[in-house]
Amino acid sequence: MAKSAAGKWVSRVGSSGGGKAYKKTRPSNYYGILIVIVVLGLVATVFARYEYQHPAAAVKGTPPTVGTTWYAGLSVEVCGKQLPSLVADPTFKGGLTIQANNVIKISPVSAADAGNNATLAQFANEYPGMIASSSELAIPTKGAQTSGVVTYRNGDACPSTSKYKGQTGKVSYAYWTSFGQTKPTITTNPGSIKFSQELRVTMAFDPAGVTPMVPSQTTANAMVQAVAVAASSNGSTTTTSAPSTTTSVPTSSPTTTAPTTTTTAKG
Repeated sequence: MAKSAAGKWVSRVGSSGGGKAYKKTRPSNYYGILIVIVVLGLVATVFARYEYQHPAAAVKGTPPTVGTTWYAGLSVEVCGKQLPSLVADPTFKGGLTIQANNVIKISPVSAADAGNNATLAQFANEYPGMIASSSELAIPTKGAQTSGVVTYRNGDACPSTSKYKGQTGKVSYAYWTSFGQTKPTITTNPGSIKFSQELRVTMAFDPAGVTPMVPSQTTANAMVQAVAVAASSNGSTTTTSAPSTTTSVPTSSPTTTAPTTTTTAKG
């Protein structure tokens, strides 16, 4: 069967590798695409390197961002008794660190503990030996440098030396977002407690129906002092919302009083 004129033309184009116009444009298009790929690769590399060297620029938006410094107060309560303050680890370089008197310094170093990731659960993840979940609370008893840990799980009995000896306990977390808040918000999810400036939070293992106590007056005063020092070093003139030295921070413990610089010694 004889080939048509169109078929002969297609055959000639195919055998020659394309028409004259195609031969002229193919090299420039090909090398142009290569150049674009190389440029995009270089831009991506430079941008990634900049983000790595300037983490503050890479973590923007929801506070606390990298470069922010906040302070919160912590308490750990077991069966109606507040445990001693956690021991600080001066070698730890994370963004959520414990300081003297159970003051938590919130100073994110990466996206892992910034923004919505700056939670009580993340603090527990960063503190060696600590576990905080809806059913388990593991507390290092001798500081972050040792392996001494006491674990409390839902359904365990309170120790015989505690206020609620023999009663069944469960894990909960209570927090106060301001000094004016007298009744805490209570949850079983530490990941839902996002840090804010001067937040006070209690990690508790208590019998059902027991309201955890607010962090101690000593912790509250130390937290307020840390906030004031940070504001002063930043040249800020904004006054903190913390109570003055003559005002007591609200507390659920009737025997706790605020240390003041104006109190006159008895007798």
